[in-house]
Amino acid sequence: MYNFQYHRPKNLEEASQILDVGDDPKLVAGGMTIIPTLKQRLAQPSDLIDLADINNLVGINLQYQSLEIGSMTRHCDVAKSEIVREIIPALSSLASHIGDSQVRHRGTIGGSLANNDPAADYPAGALGLGATIITDKREILADDFFVGLFETALEDNEIITAVRFPKPKRAAYTKFPNPASRYAIIGVMVAETNNQVRVAVTGAGDDGVFREEKMEAALSTNFTSDAIADISIDDETLLSDIHASSEYRAHLINVMAQRAVDKAT
Repeated sequence: MYNFQYHRPKNLEEASQILDVGDDPKLVAGGMTIIPTLKQRLAQPSDLIDLADINNLVGINLQYQSLEIGSMTRHCDVAKSEIVREIIPALSSLASHIGDSQVRHRGTIGGSLANNDPAADYPAGALGLGATIITDKREILADDFFVGLFETALEDNEIITAVRFPKPKRAAYTKFPNPASRYAIIGVMVAETNNQVRVAVTGAGDDGVFREEKMEAALSTNFTSDAIADISIDDETLLSDIHASSEYRAHLINVMAQRAVDKAT
């Protein structure tokens, strides 16, 4: 691990100031990615800015027809929240299957979205539910937030403060997990809102999380698993690695999507 300056600011203003003046600063939320990266000497930041003491970044609030979740809220708190279970049970279910217990008790929703791992669960949840990512400077629609592998629309000096999820008519998330890491080999969030159906896929795209438009169109007219059973997924742009070939991932997308629709209905 290389040397760095460690900071633990008490508020967003202090965190933002340190972020602006550091040579190569990095934010720490749950630390599930950055700490192993540092231990392997794959990163050499000048400053680490730990957000753990900024209390107003934690919490789950019910607003009109939406949930707003603070960026430092842990996966386990989303999973066990009675408000989340009542308003968006698919989101509670998603959070309850992230990693293992240790990861769920340290990892945060803001850290997961900012990292945008191509096999993470929350990107599919945010994109599938049509969430809005709120930062200390602006609001970004999920459709505009995820731009590539481990890449987002966040600026270098921007901090996620909360995520707003609109309440869907119905939704469900299913995934085929890697048995060791519990990352999604394929994960699919299916959601029906007031005016559209959204299908988001994680674990498969060579550019990260994406929406499956053919399934969305089919489910918009007939929200049943039968409506998408015969849809063929193009595997040319899907990941292929030691865990699963692109062809297998294409097959799993269809299987997981059908299961999600059945679960939602």
